[in-house]
Amino acid sequence: MTAELRIAVVGIGQRASLAMHVPTVMAAADPDPRGQERARDLFGPEVQVKRDYRDLLELDLDGVILTTPDDLHAGPAIDFLKAGVAVLVEKPLAITTEDCDEVLETAMATGTRLYVGHNLRHAAAIRALRDVVRAGDIGSVKAVWCRHFVGHGGDFYFRDWHAERSRGTGLLLQKGAHDIDVIHWLADGACREVVAYGGLEVYGHNPRREPGAPWPALMGDWYDPGVWPPSALHDLNPVVDVEDVSMMLGRLDNGVFISYQQCHFTPDYWRNYTVIGDEGRCENFGDLDGAAIKVWNKRRSGYREDADKTIAIQAGTSGHGGADAGLVMEWLRFVAEGGPTETSPLAAREAVAAGVAATNSIRTGGRPVTVSAPRPELAAYFTAHQVK
Repeated sequence: MTAELRIAVVGIGQRASLAMHVPTVMAAADPDPRGQERARDLFGPEVQVKRDYRDLLELDLDGVILTTPDDLHAGPAIDFLKAGVAVLVEKPLAITTEDCDEVLETAMATGTRLYVGHNLRHAAAIRALRDVVRAGDIGSVKAVWCRHFVGHGGDFYFRDWHAERSRGTGLLLQKGAHDIDVIHWLADGACREVVAYGGLEVYGHNPRREPGAPWPALMGDWYDPGVWPPSALHDLNPVVDVEDVSMMLGRLDNGVFISYQQCHFTPDYWRNYTVIGDEGRCENFGDLDGAAIKVWNKRRSGYREDADKTIAIQAGTSGHGGADAGLVMEWLRFVAEGGPTETSPLAAREAVAAGVAATNSIRTGGRPVTVSAPRPELAAYFTAHQVK
């Protein structure tokens, strides 16, 4: 059934590779000629290529994958939902809480299926952590910590539009939406109070390109892992006004305490989650193939490398350790049949709301900020897996 779905892709940049997991892409849209050519390279010469995504609304589509820049998520999502086309929006859902709510309201009003690209919920290491928590191996969850070492942050996020507040709000939202969502998922809650500190500590001093200077379209064409230290990176985006280090504390609606730290100038690149319950704790070491989940829950001691339980992680070889493939396969099934999904548009909205609030806290000197809750009817609709 999923092989017969009529799927289109909007925004043929770095993340358009998600659609390589779709059996057939019939159409694509991108305003940049380089994106249009890339669509033909990715999806074959038979794909219909448009400059304006609104031209795709005239086609008989079952679903569309939106991999546009973050500030261009909400508008196209709303247009396709109103046209009755199921939507997969790459994370984050939007760059403001208000836009997230408008997208969710549109999906509920139209009954069109909405899905968000939080692929970490399909990552082997994250799912193993979640299984440990669900099994009760550490008792009742009381705290979740996450440290995200973004070792290639300069290349990935400070050489294009990601470096601009106007395009993504900030990296605590743009990059952190994944981790905040995972924290919420592991703790079965959502942030309602946050406080945060951060700043532009390294990349604010690096040489930048002149506005309008030619620059490759894809990150893979400018990424240079041999540059070290981070202060040696050059040709940054003409505008750099987002934080390169952020630290956030929060309290969830169920009382769980959380901590999230993100740094874009570390030498290593990986995520480390720690979940602490009243009967033990678990933690991941590495987050791709070869990683391990360790659980300490039998006795008190000093540091013990030999945990009470160790789970070896075997991840896939495709994007994000197989998580991209799992994400797209679930979406295609959801488009065709509906039903429960591991990802959640409501949770995606909660991740954005927490990221926006924490960013506001940073930019007001660490002021505590209340995170707005979704409208109850909206929460009920998405909790019921988009069934009225």
